[in-house]
Amino acid sequence: MQTQKIIDHIVGWLKDYATKAGVKGYIIGVSGGVDSGVVSTLCAMTGMEVLLLEMPIRQKPDQVNRAQEHIDDLKKKFPNVQGKTIDLTSVFETFENVIEDHIEGRPNNNLALANTRSRFRMSTLYYFGQLHGLLVCGTGNKVEDFGIGFYTKYGDGGVDVSPIADLYKTEVYQIAKELNLIESIQKAIPTDGLWDAERTDEDQIGASYPELEKIQKEYGHKTVDDYEGRDKEVYLIFDRMHKAAQHKINPIPVCDIPEEWRND
Repeated sequence: MQTQKIIDHIVGWLKDYATKAGVKGYIIGVSGGVDSGVVSTLCAMTGMEVLLLEMPIRQKPDQVNRAQEHIDDLKKKFPNVQGKTIDLTSVFETFENVIEDHIEGRPNNNLALANTRSRFRMSTLYYFGQLHGLLVCGTGNKVEDFGIGFYTKYGDGGVDVSPIADLYKTEVYQIAKELNLIESIQKAIPTDGLWDAERTDEDQIGASYPELEKIQKEYGHKTVDDYEGRDKEVYLIFDRMHKAAQHKINPIPVCDIPEEWRND
């Protein structure tokens, strides 16, 4: 992969988009993972104003430490970068306590609460983005955004631009190496950070990103009958999640009204 060409292309694309939009730059949520690490660095390289937000919600110390270490590293390298930590734990716990009183039958609402964390972060990004005239920059990669839909609708999926959504996760790691991101970011095990208990992406999905990438590249050209063993298992995981994620991947459906009905 021609990493430097891709880096230059994305940086130019980001700068051109923001300039045409008439904004000052970008705001990014930094989680301590490689995707947000790469995206925030690419935004910083535009020379435009960049605001990095760390938004812990009962976060694991290693995730908080990586995020802060990365923010400090970028601030040293780029004078156009600023960082803030907005602890949303109390906001989330207030919501959690209120909503618990309105759940009938006490169903398992862990996934709903996990997605709520992501949506609180999205709202925070847009709040500060509007205050400072910045666009919210997404951090989703190709597998997450267009393969299995592994993101929260109107959470981390609620963004203005998506600069690495055409890069596979393994390619994002190559970009991270080329950008010389801090070692802890480059070696970070992918996790969405939305659960109290430690859950890696692979734990939740049941497959690794390299396994999923192999299937995604062949999806539509091969069927389940073309696979066996572990590849077949991963195909079934990808196929199930891809089909279930169409409401995320496709534009919001609009009910068209026949034009002749508009006239009396």
